[in-house]
Amino acid sequence: MIELPPVLVRNALNVWGADGQRWLDALPSTIDAVTHAWGLTIGPLFDLSYHWVAAATREDGTAAVLKLGPPQPGHLDREVAALDFYHGHGAVRLLAHDHDRGALLLERADPGTLARDLVPAKDDEATAAVINLIQQLHNPAPPGYPLPDLSTEAKSFAEHLNRFPGDDPLPRHLVERAAKLFDELCADTTEPVVLHGDLHHDNVLRARREPWLAIDPHGYVGDPGYEVGALLYNPDPGDRDDALLALVPARIEQLADGLRIPSERVAAWGFVVAVLSEVWTTEDGGTPDGRPLDVALQLLPRLT
Repeated sequence: MIELPPVLVRNALNVWGADGQRWLDALPSTIDAVTHAWGLTIGPLFDLSYHWVAAATREDGTAAVLKLGPPQPGHLDREVAALDFYHGHGAVRLLAHDHDRGALLLERADPGTLARDLVPAKDDEATAAVINLIQQLHNPAPPGYPLPDLSTEAKSFAEHLNRFPGDDPLPRHLVERAAKLFDELCADTTEPVVLHGDLHHDNVLRARREPWLAIDPHGYVGDPGYEVGALLYNPDPGDRDDALLALVPARIEQLADGLRIPSERVAAWGFVVAVLSEVWTTEDGGTPDGRPLDVALQLLPRLT
């Protein structure tokens, strides 16, 4: 038997219910089957949250990462589609994929240190790294590409407003404003691109092949401005440190200059994604009282 950290067990059951339990029960045999099929030697585990992720080495010595999740349509399929599209440009390469086992074999970024290590002392360097990756990752998707349109996330706002009629757990006016602005920003998109969807300091790693590579794409097709949102309240979104909050205005200006997006639009997307993050927190049963809420409140006066 393998020992699973409580956070992985809790998250799997909360998100996938009975399917999550079946996945956890089958995990030892899945690991054995995949390592045999792909000729892998398994190394240390990475921090586990929603997936089983470990360092791995192929028989030819290739350093890789093995990522396992429930074998069902959803997040891992979107990650596969996004990584296939990126084809190693700005993101780790997808080396192998077994849909039926919920298994991905990924290029290992080496040395793999995180952009978060630059914050706050070299925050501009961390932001520059993300800008460089966005410039590589963002390209128009072919018609019918198998990723959801970003506009489908409007349902998260609608479900929250239907579930919570008042100002608890989030001020209703913030959610209503974010929902309306989200629809407006999606509607006037001129060139939808393949979005990473969760591009922040913990998903940007130092590498040898490129200075930085992105990992763990969520995968959407939509407005390029959406991509900047998660950067504004990371790293450590649960930390309400005023010093980290104070970095937001400079990040907005650097993102606007580097990506040639008006700073007003960067701030608007930052507000929307910050509120959306707290909406997701409530969906997961958490308390929406982190830095995303602080960022949303900070940006509210900047909205037109």
